[in-house]
Amino acid sequence: MKILALDTSTEYCSVALWIDGRVDSRDERAGQRHSELLLATIDELLKRAALRLRDVDGIAYGEGPGSFTGLRIACGVVQGLAFGSGLPVVGIGTLLAMAAGTEAENVVCCVDARMNEVYHAAYSRHEGGWRAVREPRVCAPDAVPDLPGERWLACGNGFAAYADTLTSRYAGKLISIDTDRYPRARDIAALAVPYFESGHVASAEHAVPVYIRDKVALRIDERPNR
Repeated sequence: MKILALDTSTEYCSVALWIDGRVDSRDERAGQRHSELLLATIDELLKRAALRLRDVDGIAYGEGPGSFTGLRIACGVVQGLAFGSGLPVVGIGTLLAMAAGTEAENVVCCVDARMNEVYHAAYSRHEGGWRAVREPRVCAPDAVPDLPGERWLACGNGFAAYADTLTSRYAGKLISIDTDRYPRARDIAALAVPYFESGHVASAEHAVPVYIRDKVALRIDERPNR
C-alpha cells in the first residue's frame, strides 16, 4: 500500500510517502511558506519513489486542530489532488498524531491556540492502538482537564507558552515534557493505514478541517493587557 500524507497545522510543513511500511518524509519549518513548500515537497517525494500521484492508494492529512490558515491550506491541496486523481482521503487528528509519534504509553498534548488558550487532548495506548482519555478541546491553560493516574508524557508547544500554569496544573502527573513535538506526516500516514485497508475512507470533498474553535480572533476590547 502507498499513502501520501501531509500536515500544515503548525509552523512546520510535513510530508511523507508511506510505501508498505517504509517511509520517506520531509519536515521543514515553513513560517508562512506552507503553500510554497507543500506541492514542491510532494512532487519531490513522488519523484524519489518513481511514482505518479495516481500510483498511490490514498491521501492522509492532519485534519486539526491547529492553525486555521494551515488547515485550510492542507485541505485545499488534498481536495485538489484527490479530485484530480480520484483518490480517497483520510483525515487524522493532529493531536493524536503527536501522541503516536512518541514511545510513551500515556501522552497529554497541548498546542498553543493563541488568545490565551490551548488545544488539548490526552491519549493512552490500547490494544495496539490509541484510546482518547480526554477528547480534543480548546480551553484556557488553567482549565485543562485533570488526568487519571501518573506517568504522563507531556508534549506540544503549549507546554512552553504556558509552562508555569500547565506544570502546576499537572504537578506530580508528568514524567517528562517535550515542547518541540509537532504533528508529523509520517505518523499521520501510519495512523491512516487501517482506514485505507478497511475501506473507511472519504471522497475529496470531505477533506475538511476540524477547527474545534470557530472564533479566529479577539476584538480589541477582548485582548488582554500586556
